[in-house]
Amino acid sequence: MATNPTFFIISDSSGATSQTVAQTAASQFPNLNPQLKRFPFVQTKSILHGILNLAKENNAILFHTLVNRELCQMVMDFAADNNLFAFDCIQSPMEMISAATGEQPASVPGLIHDLNENYFERIAAMEFAVANDDGKHPKGMLEADLVILGVSRTSKTPLSLYLANQNLRVANLPIGPGLQLPDELKEVDPNHIFGLTNTPEKLSQIRKERMISYGLAADTPYSDAENIKQELEYAKQLYREIGCLTINVANKSIEETASIILESLNIDSTQMN
Repeated sequence: MATNPTFFIISDSSGATSQTVAQTAASQFPNLNPQLKRFPFVQTKSILHGILNLAKENNAILFHTLVNRELCQMVMDFAADNNLFAFDCIQSPMEMISAATGEQPASVPGLIHDLNENYFERIAAMEFAVANDDGKHPKGMLEADLVILGVSRTSKTPLSLYLANQNLRVANLPIGPGLQLPDELKEVDPNHIFGLTNTPEKLSQIRKERMISYGLAADTPYSDAENIKQELEYAKQLYREIGCLTINVANKSIEETASIILESLNIDSTQMN
């Protein structure tokens, strides 16, 4: 049995949905190392036919979101005829909703990504997060929906971008014993501030890997567990003084941490996309 299966992500839009399904399912198989190949904006039979022939050559597992029934059936028939595994990520849910409501689907590719007001708000939020990453513009904290604090390598930036994709304006600020806090932080509502922490061991490991990726020695004061303990103790005291929620990200994914923040802000994440 192949431990490095090839996944073909085929979509008539961006392919993000089927890729998420494929990656989420594959994450439950730690011994597998799937190779993902994404084919977005597939809307003609000729292009799809070429992709399917390539899938046959690679003995690929197919994940597809094709709202056009004919294209979807083309994938399923090809898979059946060539002994390939294929999973339909969209037609089955559409059929279920149609059966439950009596409504018929529009079957228009990319409707979820329509350039509506929500889309432009999300782009603006992403730009805000980038501009206010790592404490670049302290005054931005006064305009932010929330502020994230944390010592180095506590996932402030990826968390900020994930939340920005939920239309939230996020500013993040690095903290530590040798870093001066901007005056603007005192003006931010503590209920909108979130302090990230981690275990010294986990943080030391992350920082060592970071140093190695730069081609530097792993063992430095930056990755020293004792120094990290002092940083985390400083953060703990600061969060207590501010009165903000503290989140230990040691064993949490970005999505899990974001869910805690959204719940604290009383925001329903299912209504934000």
